[in-house]
Amino acid sequence: MGEWTIEAMQDSDWPAVREIYRQGIVTGDATFETDVPEWAAWDAAPSAPLPADGSRWRARRRARGRMGGPSRRTVYAGVAEVSVYVAEALRGQGIGRRLLAALVAESEGQGIWTLQAGIFAENRASIALHQRLGFRMVDRRERIGRRDGRWRDTVLLERRSEEAGK
Repeated sequence: MGEWTIEAMQDSDWPAVREIYRQGIVTGDATFETDVPEWAAWDAAPSAPLPADGSRWRARRRARGRMGGPSRRTVYAGVAEVSVYVAEALRGQGIGRRLLAALVAESEGQGIWTLQAGIFAENRASIALHQRLGFRMVDRRERIGRRDGRWRDTVLLERRSEEAGK
């Protein structure tokens, strides 16, 4: 894994990120989305990155991770959503773990006290990855949404900052 570096994502990375996100959509187990948005829509989504650089990360070449920005409501200003997408050809090589670890480290420096992730219940690999990095299962949300005409459950996971409550 020494040849991989984790770096802040740049706007110019969007074509590669778009393709990786498309690959996630195709699995049917990564998102409720069925189409890849254009850059402006993706960048302006409620899970837009934190104001500081580094809220979106990339492993050099093909893997991407994203930490959504904190809630616009002041009381939830320290809560952010995370998601990690890895190119199909690179899955199972530890890149997702490195990306998620970078997101966790960045969140500590940004004053985020809770990271949360909503993952399809069938996506056991992603759930296990999050749990290995300190996320705990909060609940299973049954029939929370439909994808391709099928009701899907999501598992809600969260990770509390080591600084929270100090």
